[in-house]
Amino acid sequence: MSLDLNELEALDLWRRTIVSAVRRDAPDLSARQMALLLTVYLMPPPHTVRGLAKGLKVSKPAITRALDRLSEMGMVRRKVDEEDRRSVLIQRTVKGSVFLREYAEIIVESGRDLVRQDVD
Repeated sequence: MSLDLNELEALDLWRRTIVSAVRRDAPDLSARQMALLLTVYLMPPPHTVRGLAKGLKVSKPAITRALDRLSEMGMVRRKVDEEDRRSVLIQRTVKGSVFLREYAEIIVESGRDLVRQDVD
């Protein structure tokens, strides 16, 4: 896979993706929430608040607030770790998987539009 974008093209791709997501009435996630959601879905589990905070270099309270919102939207769920009842695992949900799959489609479509515009 090769994608050679300059800074302005990269920003335009990001803009196109966000505008398309807004038009489709996709959930409005903050950058922190999106980074957290992508980490949970793209990185191998298990995921804990402590591990996510460390991996993203963000405070545990900030992770907890983002998880609260993502949980409310049904994008992730918390589950007590059966091996260490003091620990809470962050798990994927079908709703979160569908959201990210659709968002990925928006990114691909935006990239294709950018390439078509460049060719014209």
